Amino acid sequence: KISQSRGMASNLSSTVTVVKKNEIDREKVCPSLVRVFTKLGSSHTSVDFATRGREPADEVQIYTWKNATLRELTELIKEVNENARRRDARLKFSLVYPDKSGRPILREVGTVHSYQNVRHNEDDSKTLAFLHYEVGDYLDVAII
Repeated sequence: KISQSRGMASNLSSTVTVVKKNEIDREKVCPSLVRVFTKLGSSHTSVDFATRGREPADEVQIYTWKNATLRELTELIKEVNENARRRDARLKFSLVYPDKSGRPILREVGTVHSYQNVRHNEDDSKTLAFLHYEVGDYLDVAII
């Protein structure tokens, strides 16, 4: 917040709130459901997502905002997946979304190390909005 006073003799003051372009006020905006499918050793294939209602069973449902980073999602996945907690684990994220004909597409979007102090890379700070995630898309996470 930036506050300004106008004139010495005046008691008028105005407050200007500066909001970054892609910033989301998490106190005012409701989170949305992100369906995350994890798999040990490799990614799922597009065939695994071909039939609505028959997605892979290893699902983690996360309620979050479009400004959530891959690092934040990694920490949430680690809370429920023991393999993701390994010190040497890497989580390879792919966005799953339909193409124009409705077939699922998997697009790799980043890899995050389980522990940030092992290796910090630019993928840690990528947000869902930056990745062009839309409500209804899935995330596939290979735990390597």
